[in-house]
Amino acid sequence: MLKKNTSLKLIKYYNYINYNLIYDNKAINRYKKENYEISQDKTRSLELLKKAIFNIKNCSLKKQAKNIVFCDGNPKSKIMFIGEAPGANEDEEGLPFVGRAGMLLDKMLAAINLDRKKVYISNIINYRPPENRRPTEEEIKRYLPYITRHIEIINPKIIVLLGSTAMNALIGGEEVISKMRGKWMEKKFGNCKTSVLITFHPAFLMRQPAQKKMAWIDLKMIRDKKNNLKI
Repeated sequence: MLKKNTSLKLIKYYNYINYNLIYDNKAINRYKKENYEISQDKTRSLELLKKAIFNIKNCSLKKQAKNIVFCDGNPKSKIMFIGEAPGANEDEEGLPFVGRAGMLLDKMLAAINLDRKKVYISNIINYRPPENRRPTEEEIKRYLPYITRHIEIINPKIIVLLGSTAMNALIGGEEVISKMRGKWMEKKFGNCKTSVLITFHPAFLMRQPAQKKMAWIDLKMIRDKKNNLKI
């Protein structure tokens, strides 16, 4: 049994670090949503937050986007992943991380026995920037209160920030992500006190596959923290 379990873990790991992954351009179909039973208060709070974002005034991103991209995953989860902003596939489906980077994120989650039914996913920005450009400082500042409120509603015990935009928006500072990743920090967002870990964005790992070995270290830290907190 031990040998079998070890083999399964190795298979997951080698699938994760495989540099020769073949991607297609078809987005992951996530229109079928799970029926998560959450409290009426949390349901109403999430609905009100989504409505507030939808009603943001004077936002050029909103005017050019097809859909608001609010969240995916389990709102009851105590593990929250936060990325940068939607891309073309996300804008089309109205869900985060459903394109090529989303496929890699799914593999990263599977490597530590997680999936989208066990985590909650959102972005700093809820509308796609044109040509998938990086959000401006003004745009990040505009949306920061909304992601802060989002965190407060979900109230996770673990937050994983994917990439430098999420890091700079919620942590601040002038350090580069290579120096900030792989370290647990205790942070407070509204009334939510949580443990935060920074790691590379899946899109970056697709461009720089050599960094996957560092991301694997971060993933194991998430796995160990989850086990220690008995999530």
